[in-house]
Amino acid sequence: MDETVAEYIRRTVLKIPRDEIKTMLQKWGLLSETQLQTINFHQIKENISQDVVQLCEENSADIKQAAVLDIIYNHVYPNKRMWSVYQMKKTGEETEFFDLTDFKKKFKRRLRSALKNVTINFREYEDNAIWIRIAWGTPYTKPNQYKPSYVVYHSQTPYVFVSASVLKSNLPLLCQALVLASNYHDIREMELRSHSLNSLKDIVFKRYSQNFQTHYPRPLQERNVAPESDLRIIQENRNEKERIERVNREVFGDGPQPKLEFAQYKLETMFKSDPQMDVLDKKEPFRCLVKFSSPHLLESLKSLAPAGMADAPISPLLTCIPQKARNYFKIKERKHFFPGSFVSP
Repeated sequence: MDETVAEYIRRTVLKIPRDEIKTMLQKWGLLSETQLQTINFHQIKENISQDVVQLCEENSADIKQAAVLDIIYNHVYPNKRMWSVYQMKKTGEETEFFDLTDFKKKFKRRLRSALKNVTINFREYEDNAIWIRIAWGTPYTKPNQYKPSYVVYHSQTPYVFVSASVLKSNLPLLCQALVLASNYHDIREMELRSHSLNSLKDIVFKRYSQNFQTHYPRPLQERNVAPESDLRIIQENRNEKERIERVNREVFGDGPQPKLEFAQYKLETMFKSDPQMDVLDKKEPFRCLVKFSSPHLLESLKSLAPAGMADAPISPLLTCIPQKARNYFKIKERKHFFPGSFVSP
């Protein structure tokens, strides 16, 4: 077994939590149950990894087999990567039978026609998800196994989830291969990214519970401080709490929200001033970037009104994220202004 393969297997095993190493090795299937029984999984991970490498040498493991173990690890821990959503399009409404063997053949042929030094692995899972791992090389160097791209494609859907490597120059080639192999005609990146692959799937496949917003924000009202003994004030507070809960439920739904870590808004509007003041010599767009970040942004937004930190309902600019399937927005000024016209499509 090649030294680079041995080192790659060792590093992959070290990434796995110790109490899950045996389970992942069983899923991998390269080592027999008899071989696995010879490993002491209670020792330190470094020693476990060395034992695994030694057994892999006995089985003459190659880099393609080692890459499968990496796919299994990333399938169990997809949140370790940043995922972007792409949508493919056909010219017509025709539907075709999906042939996995043909898909693999076309995908590999397109990549290898442009780049010889590339390692491609496929693994199918129960939810019609095809996981693809691509390690990129150059015409003069071997594929870099430590910086692969990952693609998750659900057959019979136009959506592709991509976790690209740092070699972004290969992204157009990857998109070409996907379009050709899946018999589509075009592909575009949606402005939707997250570490949570499952939440991205929930959004594009509409598997979350959220209603369309029918209420619009009203100005915050001043709250007068009154003694708690005043029953009228207590009743008003109770009514307001019930209103907030009702509106919040109508906006966000009853179920858990998809997990997104951020939402970004890029503002490009004209700076307006009194012409007589002549503040600006020429009209220039006013640019501003606003980014909301949270370990669970949508759940955080959902909790603002009940916590008294914002009026209910929250601005549609924030609550429309799952409906529009995007967390990157450009807010531009339109010639004929009307409420809501700033939101980019």
